Amino acid sequence: MSVGASIGSRQLAPHLLSFLAFDPGTRRTGVAVGNRLLRQASPQGHLTAQGDARWPLITRCIQDWQPDALVVGVPFHPDGAAHENTHRARRFARQLQGRYGLPVFEVDERYSTTEALANRAADVDAVSASIILQQFFQEMAA
Repeated sequence: MSVGASIGSRQLAPHLLSFLAFDPGTRRTGVAVGNRLLRQASPQGHLTAQGDARWPLITRCIQDWQPDALVVGVPFHPDGAAHENTHRARRFARQLQGRYGLPVFEVDERYSTTEALANRAADVDAVSASIILQQFFQEMAA
C-alpha cells in the first residue's frame, strides 16, 4: 500500500513527482520546477505577458516540463486576511486546473518576494516561485 503526503486537507498521491510552480503577479509570473524525491526547487525565469496573453507561455512551460502537478503562490496580508491579489491568485489557480486538468496546490506565499529581495535575487519573480515550491515540499514533509 502506498501512502501519499498530506497537504492541508488534501492527500498527495504518490505518483505526483514533478511540480511546476507559479508566483502570479499583475505584470510578471515567476516560474520554478521541482521534484518531490529531491525536494528541491529551481527557478526558471518569469513570464512577462499579462492576462490571456500569458496562457500560450504557460502552455509551453507545461509542455516543456511535463509536470505531474502545479503549485501556485497565494498572497495574504501579514495577519492572514485576503486581499485583491489573493483573489487573483486563486482565480489563476482555478484557471490552471480548468485548462490543463492537472492537480493544483495553493501555498501561502506571504513573504516569498521579501525573502527573494533579501537574498538579492537577480530574478525576484523566479526565485519567489522557487521559494513557494520549496515551502510546498517542506509542508509535504511535515
